Amino acid sequence: MNLKTKRMLCLIVAIASVLTIVGSVSYAYFTAMGEVTPLDATLNTATVSVKFSDNDLGLNAVLNFGESVTKKFTIENTGTADAKVKMYFDRMINTYTEGSLTYTLSYSETEDGPYTEVINKTNVPKSKNASKKILANSLTIPVGKTYYYELEITLNYLNDFNQDEDINATFNTKFKVEDINSRNVVEEIIASSQGVRTEFDEPATTDEGVFEMEDDYGKSYYYRGAVTNNYVKFAGFYWRIIRVNGDGSLRIIYDGTQAHANETNNADRFIKTGQAYNTNYNDNKYVGWMYGPAGTTASTSKEQAQTNTADSDIKGVVDAWYKTNIEDAGYGNAVSDTLFCNDRSTPGKEATDWSHDTGLGYGTQYTAYGAFARTSVYNKLASAPTFKCIQKNDAFTVNDTSKGNGALTYPVGLITADEVLSAGSGKYGLTYNTTYYLNRGPNYWYWSLSPLELASAGSYTFVVSNGRLTYARVYDEGRIAPVINLSAEFASYLIGDGTMENPYQA
Repeated sequence: MNLKTKRMLCLIVAIASVLTIVGSVSYAYFTAMGEVTPLDATLNTATVSVKFSDNDLGLNAVLNFGESVTKKFTIENTGTADAKVKMYFDRMINTYTEGSLTYTLSYSETEDGPYTEVINKTNVPKSKNASKKILANSLTIPVGKTYYYELEITLNYLNDFNQDEDINATFNTKFKVEDINSRNVVEEIIASSQGVRTEFDEPATTDEGVFEMEDDYGKSYYYRGAVTNNYVKFAGFYWRIIRVNGDGSLRIIYDGTQAHANETNNADRFIKTGQAYNTNYNDNKYVGWMYGPAGTTASTSKEQAQTNTADSDIKGVVDAWYKTNIEDAGYGNAVSDTLFCNDRSTPGKEATDWSHDTGLGYGTQYTAYGAFARTSVYNKLASAPTFKCIQKNDAFTVNDTSKGNGALTYPVGLITADEVLSAGSGKYGLTYNTTYYLNRGPNYWYWSLSPLELASAGSYTFVVSNGRLTYARVYDEGRIAPVINLSAEFASYLIGDGTMENPYQA
């Protein structure tokens, strides 16, 4: 594209701008060019007041290459101590070429200037999905002062660089301002951690709080016991937080169209009841979220049984629900491609302490799987749950083939036996735990993603029944509580305190 053509190209900057302070719930959303309604653009907390000088939350501009648009606002410190804030591009989409859009931020103690740059010329971060990106790490406003700010965004001509992709590029953003010491939901959960736990045999019948454990991404932080502050409302449904994953995403489990207290016995807490994991059962392959070969042809090797070519019956139901209620409903961008572990590792009888265990994992060969060795009270060996997936082939992802297998259509799965045990069920083979947050009453047991074994009656998978970690045959009719991962970016938008009455929500 030559210079003449480039100069004809215009950038439509459509910024639906919201400056929010921690504790504020005021938002204005961009709808279309020229349709942003002027509003009172003053937002207040106990110590800070933020206002756009034109009293308009929106900004519309058409730019040629080399032109800029400026948005002016003030930050007034009305408190009794100096205020420090962070400023973000919030829910921003920017698909322009790296360097095509740049910004500067300047301030003055008087409206007429002179203005001093506090952020020199900097590239506007690229983002294909709505994201929260830092604009300024620290802005200090002395007590009693009002500072005037000018944010200037420029469309640049890049010498000797092809900018064809800018023809159909998009840029829109809001803004967010937070106290320098504020913490989002994920940071709050991490800050409440009590460290590493080593004892999991007995049920957790009280609110034990948050603990940490390594996963495939780093350090994970999980809730344990009868907790009542891990509720999330997302996509019109209620969920419970299982843990913060090592990549900063939030792993959450479906819990109904309304908030349910621990121990509540209600079918609303599942997307479906009366669902088999697989209607076929007489082959090791049927413990798989996906398996091979398709149909009823017997598997003749572990590798074949664990070839991810055919969907389990339950996966088809979960995928269809996700497509309708998350993807097609417009919530898919909030969900991360964090792995789900369908652990089909076969450690053998030395690890499982089951004398019939062949460790072969195919056909009708008696086999116990990894979660059996880690979570069973019958295992005489010292064992503990893990959040790491032993076999990459069992680490189900959509697009990520670095950590996962890339075999999924949608980023949705089920809870694992290791997560159930960590949450406080007590080991498989113990009594019921009716008080912790994963118990959903005596009438509604539900499926996990973790295989147990293949024995004389066929394939078995771990389930949660009245809070107890136990098992069911894959052809039994159970309930489904899907699990998804809210991206770290989206999780940073959540507000609330995690209770039934005030769940975390965007």
